[in-house]
Amino acid sequence: MTFIEQAHENDIGTTFRVTVFDTNSDGTTKVADIQSATTKKITFKRPDGQTFERVAVFTTNGSDGQIQYVSVDGDLVPAGNWKLQAYVQTSDGSWRTSSGSFKVYENL
Repeated sequence: MTFIEQAHENDIGTTFRVTVFDTNSDGTTKVADIQSATTKKITFKRPDGQTFERVAVFTTNGSDGQIQYVSVDGDLVPAGNWKLQAYVQTSDGSWRTSSGSFKVYENL
């Protein structure tokens, strides 16, 4: 998961970018080419354990394995420790990424 910005409670326009990796049976890992993905979404888990999903889009064309979502009004509430996980589905199957953590800071 790539998350460079700081997130604050109810920020609008914060970009969450996730890279999908493919791990082979021999243990090697590479960036997954997900150009053919028909479903792309990110699940967010709030500090109280409630989850919600948002539709994600390719950052470029999917060959780099990256999808992203940009927050809207009401997404980043409440402040606290959050988690996220991406999901993609192609004609070959469906996959979830490892979960990532981030913090949403309180406003004054």
